[in-house]
Amino acid sequence: MVNNWNRPKIKIPKTTGEWVWDIIGIVIYLCSVFFLIFVWNTLPEEVPAHYNAVGEVDRWGSKMELLILLAVGLFTFVMMQVFERFPEMHNYPSRMNESNAEQFYLHSRKLLNQLKNICLIIFALILVESISIALGWWDGFGVWFMPIILGGTFIPIIIGLIRQSKIK
Repeated sequence: MVNNWNRPKIKIPKTTGEWVWDIIGIVIYLCSVFFLIFVWNTLPEEVPAHYNAVGEVDRWGSKMELLILLAVGLFTFVMMQVFERFPEMHNYPSRMNESNAEQFYLHSRKLLNQLKNICLIIFALILVESISIALGWWDGFGVWFMPIILGGTFIPIIIGLIRQSKIK
């Protein structure tokens, strides 16, 4: 087993795909922030604060809770960004060695990048959904939201594990 403290530190530039994912995730998240700012004064005092598994609102809360949602999204982004910069600290199978470390690092970093940006998009969607329901514009994603979230997170992980298994 390779000890993560003895793993080589390899500087690998960001790929075009990683930049594209970052741009998409950040732009969608920022659009949701600007949307919240734009509608803030028209929001009622109570907005959807929690959803059950079938996408129904099961708790209403202060519109200030939407700021918590933004903060959690930002915190998640920052932490995953930090982890993305240090792929030598990620968890790898025992077959990783110095000859294939760069492949493992790049693969792990790309997967983390996708998941980071998918999380940003999910937080943005939840924010927009909560605002839209509060303003009476829309009933929300309903039963489709949970499968979208699960598929959006687990499909990249499954594909990533399959790709990682092909690294020699």
